[in-house]
Amino acid sequence: MDSPDLQAKDIDKALEPWRQGDCVVGPCWFLYRLDPRCPLRGQSIEDYDPETGNTEEPARGFSVLTQSCDLARCCEDRSFVEVAPLVELSEQDWHSAARGRLPRYAVVPGLKDQRLVADLDRVMTMEKAVVARWSRIPGCQSDDERRAFGLALARKRSRTAFPDAFVELIRPLQKRLVEKHDKQTEEGRALRALREIRVRAAPDWDAVPAELTFFFLRDSEVVDFEGTSWDTYLERWLDLVPVTERFTSPDGLVVTLDDLTARDYVESDLLDLGYLSERSA
Repeated sequence: MDSPDLQAKDIDKALEPWRQGDCVVGPCWFLYRLDPRCPLRGQSIEDYDPETGNTEEPARGFSVLTQSCDLARCCEDRSFVEVAPLVELSEQDWHSAARGRLPRYAVVPGLKDQRLVADLDRVMTMEKAVVARWSRIPGCQSDDERRAFGLALARKRSRTAFPDAFVELIRPLQKRLVEKHDKQTEEGRALRALREIRVRAAPDWDAVPAELTFFFLRDSEVVDFEGTSWDTYLERWLDLVPVTERFTSPDGLVVTLDDLTARDYVESDLLDLGYLSERSA
């Protein structure tokens, strides 16, 4: 849109096709504030504006984080849009992000060929009139892709802050599952058939001792892998979680969502092995 004097109705019409995850690709600038006495990013001080305290750095584009329903609201009522800059990842890091191992990044399916992802550590707010002038690139093409993108945003903000003692406790389990996940082995197949891993501490995470229950949620209907059953893998995985004064001998189940009760789900927390890996790196 080339008109310099957009009206509210023009802006609303321009944003009608926009959805959460949609992008603009091209030269862009990410704006943020820094302390010039202690700049944490080497290039930042070069573009520092002493009058405003702001600086800018180049980005490959932006991905829209605002929910689709808020994008559709009248710009006079809901004027702002949240965006994250696009960054290019290596092939290995892109695959790790796609598997949820790098919670900092949200994969944009529509930009898969360029390996561009939304950097969720950096979020900027701008008015809808700015977005109205962009050339929209659809970020997600299906409900599954839109759902996955939304979950990536939620995951970034809602990860459980596990006690340090628990984080150290499951290092051996974390190491094995991360290492074996992509292997072309039966255990690798079993791990790739898991939807997620959840853990519950009873009566709560502050209790000493606390009883741990792991829920390995599987998508697959496969009941064994070349003769090795889920129960066998479950026993191997739980054997990697030692007994301590803080945490008693762990229990565990391999279940589907249909098998898990609503209470078990809401009283347990997602075991984000990717986050633990990133934290320890």
